[in-house]
Amino acid sequence: MINQILHKVRTLSASCKKWLTLTAATVFLVLVVISCSTVHRTVVLLPKVPGANYIGSTECDACHHNIYQGFATADHARLMAQGTNALYVGCESCHGPGSSHAESGGEVKPPFSFMAGRPFANSFGSHVATTKARSTENMCFQCHADVRGQFNLPDHHPVPEGRMTCTDCHSPHKGSIFKGGGTALTAENDACLRCHQAQKGPHVFEHEAMREGCTTCHTAHGSVNDKLLTVRDANLCLKCHFQQLQSGSVIIGGVDHTVRLQQGTCWTAGCHEAVHGSRVNPALQF
Repeated sequence: MINQILHKVRTLSASCKKWLTLTAATVFLVLVVISCSTVHRTVVLLPKVPGANYIGSTECDACHHNIYQGFATADHARLMAQGTNALYVGCESCHGPGSSHAESGGEVKPPFSFMAGRPFANSFGSHVATTKARSTENMCFQCHADVRGQFNLPDHHPVPEGRMTCTDCHSPHKGSIFKGGGTALTAENDACLRCHQAQKGPHVFEHEAMREGCTTCHTAHGSVNDKLLTVRDANLCLKCHFQQLQSGSVIIGGVDHTVRLQQGTCWTAGCHEAVHGSRVNPALQF
C-alpha cells in the first residue's frame, strides 16, 4: 500500500513538473512575440469629417511633389493608422481627409488648411476668420496637448497671441521636426538665434553654456519664470558652476560669493550681466 502511494506521488510530481515547464515556455513565447511587435511609430486616431474621405498621401504627390518627396524624411512621416481599411495618410493626419480637395482641383481646401480659400464645411478645421497663426497652433495641439499647457504659463513665446506659429521653429514636412540643429555643437542653437540675433555673437569672451544649447537655461514653449528660464534665481548658474563652503563662506570660481549671492541673481546683481557672452570682460560683464 505504501509503495503504491509513493508511486502515485512520484507520478503526480513528474506531471506537475511537465505542466510547469510547458507553462513557462508558453509565457516566454508570448513575451517574445510582444517584444518583437513593438515598433517605433506613433498611432493616431484620425478624425471623421462628413462628406470627405481619406485618399492617401500618394494623391497629394500630383500637385505637391516637392513637399511629398521631402515628407518621407520627416519625423511626422511616422504617423500611421492601423486596421484592414487603413491608408497611409501622413498628409491627411494633419490636413484631414482630402477627397473633396483633390476632386475640386484644389479649389476646395482640405478640412484643415492654413491659407486663404474656400473652406470645406466642417467643424474640425480652420475657417477664413481664423488667422494663420492660430489655425496652425490649434492643429498642432490636437496631438501636442502638453505643449498647449506650456503656452498657458505666465511667460511664453507669443504663439497664443498669433505673433508666431509652431512652424517658425518646427519643420512638419521635411527632416527633423526641429529647425536648425545638427551634429556640430555650434549649430544646436540655430533655431533660436534666427530671431535672437543679439545673443548670437560672436563674443570675445563666450559663455560656455551656449555650446550646450539654449535649452540648458531656457524652456522652449513656456515657463513660470521670466525670460523662459528653467530656474528663476542663482540656482540656475549653480547647476554648472561648482560652489564650495569654506569657513562659512560660499566660494565659486575661487572667489567669495557669500554677500554677492544675497544681492540677487547672478545677472541682476551687477556682476555677470552679459550672460550670453561679453566683448570686454572674461567675467561676462558689460
